[in-house]
Amino acid sequence: MKTIHRKLRYALLLSAGLIASCASVPRTQLVSVADSNECVVLLHGLNRSWRAMRPTAAALQEAGFTTVNVDYPSQAGTVEEIAPLAVGTGLSECRATGADRIHFVTHSMGGILLRYENERAPIPDLGRVVMLGPPNQGSELVDVTQDWPGIVSISGAAGMQMGTDEDSIPSLLGPVDFELGVIAGTGTINPFASAMLPNPDDGKVSVAATRVDGMDDFLVVTNSHRYIMRGDVVLRNIESFLKTGRFIDADKTLFAACSKQGGLDQSGAGCF
Repeated sequence: MKTIHRKLRYALLLSAGLIASCASVPRTQLVSVADSNECVVLLHGLNRSWRAMRPTAAALQEAGFTTVNVDYPSQAGTVEEIAPLAVGTGLSECRATGADRIHFVTHSMGGILLRYENERAPIPDLGRVVMLGPPNQGSELVDVTQDWPGIVSISGAAGMQMGTDEDSIPSLLGPVDFELGVIAGTGTINPFASAMLPNPDDGKVSVAATRVDGMDDFLVVTNSHRYIMRGDVVLRNIESFLKTGRFIDADKTLFAACSKQGGLDQSGAGCF
């Protein structure tokens, strides 16, 4: 049975690669902000779209940044195929605005695409980066489910590269060499998936797996993986890091203290 599952997996991987060869240039939503010479590229995660990043883009526009929200085909090929497409499109759009510094805000696999592409072809005008729930050390969820029937049709070829084994893409990448802030979540809307992950986790990625050598700051929040890009605390800390290179000390202190007491209330204003 296990052999059959592996054969099915490889067949689906091949199909995903063929789809990638037909993939077109990703759609983008560009919103220019007057007098801004800084542009932010937003990259969504696996099985999501540019719509998931709209709240983040809107908050950044209010903060004075031009934004390019990239809608790339996350299931249409491997990381090696998708990364130049997604990252390259965002860079081109930002550069066309005249921006002299290009930041990135990524969700989940979007952060791995950026890390891969920057190692393949270093980005000279790369500014600061905030990663939301990134599988920087891979996701144990991929390890557990990789032989499940039909999983490749759900995760795509790139998603199957997000495990923790030594041949996974995250394992092959080196330390980051750019200014990076990582925000990890501890909430979940999928207890079944969380049961397969080391605690604490966000339902897709463990907090420990989001860390990476070379990062400049780290913040843990109570959001789930799916909705981490919508929280008020997350949005204000994205803005803070892009402007100052640091998250907000008061938020880091509050969340650290509350984690010892059980967590935050729904407003994020106090512990429960």
